[in-house]
Amino acid sequence: MTLIHTADWHLGQSFHGQERHAEHRAFLTWLLDTLAARRADALLVAGDLFDVVNPSLQAQGLLYDFIVSAHQRLPMLDIVLIAGNHDSGNRVELPAPLMRRLRTHALGRVSWLDDGRLDAERLLVPLTDEAGETRAWCLALPFLRPAEVTGAGLARDEATDDAGRNDYVAGISRVHRQLIEAARAQRQPGQALVTMSHAHLHGAAVSEASERPIVIGGEESISAALFPADIAYVALGHLHRAQQVGEARIRYSGSPLPLDFSEVDYPHQVVEARLDGEALVDTTAIPVPRPVAMHRLGPAPLDAVLAELDALEDDPARPRELWPWLEVRVELDAPIPDLRAQVEAALDGRALRLLRLERRLPQVEGEAASARVDLETLGPRRLFERTWQARWGEPPGEDVLADFERLRQDVLESEDDDTAADPPGEGRS
Repeated sequence: MTLIHTADWHLGQSFHGQERHAEHRAFLTWLLDTLAARRADALLVAGDLFDVVNPSLQAQGLLYDFIVSAHQRLPMLDIVLIAGNHDSGNRVELPAPLMRRLRTHALGRVSWLDDGRLDAERLLVPLTDEAGETRAWCLALPFLRPAEVTGAGLARDEATDDAGRNDYVAGISRVHRQLIEAARAQRQPGQALVTMSHAHLHGAAVSEASERPIVIGGEESISAALFPADIAYVALGHLHRAQQVGEARIRYSGSPLPLDFSEVDYPHQVVEARLDGEALVDTTAIPVPRPVAMHRLGPAPLDAVLAELDALEDDPARPRELWPWLEVRVELDAPIPDLRAQVEAALDGRALRLLRLERRLPQVEGEAASARVDLETLGPRRLFERTWQARWGEPPGEDVLADFERLRQDVLESEDDDTAADPPGEGRS
C-alpha cells in the first residue's frame, strides 16, 4: 500500500502580519492532485495543522474543504490527523465524529482507563487498501503535553527502566511503549505497523528561527530507539527541515512551505512510503512546488542589495496574493535615515512584497549587551534568557528554563481550554 506523509501545515499563519491563505490553498490543491496521481491509500498529517490554538474560520475552512474534496475524489482514502504543539487538541477532535464519515480520523488527546493504562484502542487506526482490506495499523500519537503523561495515572505503571529520567520524557516513552504493545496484539500477520508522532527526536536538525521549543528546550527530545524494528514506518512532525533520523524508516516530512525566511533553502516536500506486507519497500521525497516565491537579500551594503533587488524577476500580471515575499538585510557603516524610503523607491512598480527590512550596524566592542533587539525574531524564550541575564548577571539554569517553558505551556493550555467551547475568532500571530 502507498502512504503520503506530511506535517506542519500551519494553516492560518500570520507571516510578518500577512496572511498566507492563497499559498496554503495552492498547496492543498497540489496535494490532492498528488494523492490521486500516486493512487495513495492513506494520508498521514503529523501535527501542527494550524498555526495557533484558536485558528481563524478561514484557516479551518481550508482544512475541512480539503477533507471533503479528498473524500469526493478518493472515496477509499484514509486520512489520519494528529494535533501538534501549535494545535488545540480539543479543537482538532471536536468534529471527529463527522470526519469519520469521510474516512478521516482526528486525534488530539490521549486518555487513560480507570486502571491507569493508556486508552490505546482509540489511537489505533486501521489503514485499508482500495479493496477495503486492512493492510496496516496506524499508531496515531498527538503531541503529548506534560499534564497528559505525568502524575498519578502513570505512577501506577510498573515500568522501572525510566528511573532517574526527566518525568516528562519518561512519560512520553511509556505512552509509546504501551501503544506499540497494544498494536502488536491487535494486528494480524501480514499487517504493517506505522507510527505517527509529533515530537523532537535526539539528533534531528532544528531550523534557525521558526520552531517553538515544545516544552523544555532540548530536554523534551526523545530517542529513536522508542521505535523498534517491527515499526515499518515512523511519520514525524514538528521539525520543519525534511530529514531522516538514523534510518530511512524514521522521517520528518518537514513543512510543505517555508514558515520563515531562514527556511527558504529547505527541501520542502511530502514523503511517499510504500509498504509490502509488514515491511517498508521504499520512500520517495516529492518536492512541493512553491506557489509564492520567497527572496532573502543580503546581508550586504545598500548598493549591493539594491543591485540584487533590481535583478529579481517579477510579474505584475500575477494576482497580488501571489507576489513574492521579500526580506532585505542591509549592512551599514553609518546610519542612513532614509533607508526604508530608498528600498521602497526601488520597489516602486515592482510586483514584490517587502515584509522585513533589517539594518545591520557595525558591532562595537563591548556593545553586544546593549544592541537593539528585534522582538519578533528573538521570541519569548530568548527574551526571557536575556532579561534574566541582565537582572542576575548570569544565564538562567536548566531548572529555571524548564519552569519557564512549563509556565508558557500552561498559558497556551489555558487559552486552549478557554476557547475550545467558544466560536473561533481570528488567529493570533
